[in-house]
Order: sequence, then C-alpha cells, then structure tokens
Amino acid sequence: MNEGDALDIVRSAIWMVIVGAGPTTGAAMAVGVMIAVMQALTQIQEATLTFVPKIIVVFLVGGLTATVVGGQMKLFTEVLYGRIEHGFDN
Repeated sequence: MNEGDALDIVRSAIWMVIVGAGPTTGAAMAVGVMIAVMQALTQIQEATLTFVPKIIVVFLVGGLTATVVGGQMKLFTEVLYGRIEHGFDN
C-alpha cells in the first residue's frame, strides 16, 4: 500500500460521509431556513420552535433514504475489504 492507495481510501471514506449525511443535513437546513423566514415574518422569536419540525424531518428523510445510504455503505465496505483481501495492486 502506497500513498496513492491511502489517499484513495480516505477520498472514498469522505465521499461516503457526504453521501450518508447529506440528505438529512440538507433537509434539516431547508426546514431551518423555512422556519427562520416564518419567524422573521411573524416576529415570533421562540427558540424551541425549530427543534420539533427539524427532528421530524430528519427522522422522515433518514427513514426514506436509509436503504440507499445502507447500500452505498455496503458497497464501500465490500470494495475496501476486497482491496484488503486481494492487495492494493489492482
């Protein structure tokens, strides 16, 4: 294993984190912006108002994208274990 192989593994791992956390983080940010706009329009400045809708949306999006994210994690793990098993020459 050389530096290029290590960088390839790190790049793949970082991409896996982005793919895994991206949908839920994006949904939470979108809901946060929508609630912030509603708070600015209505001048209701309640800090706890944002938590419940964000939690609901994060659980919904996490549940809807769990199979895709799980499949990507399985593929990443299989490729990584295959490279460990057969060597990094390929």
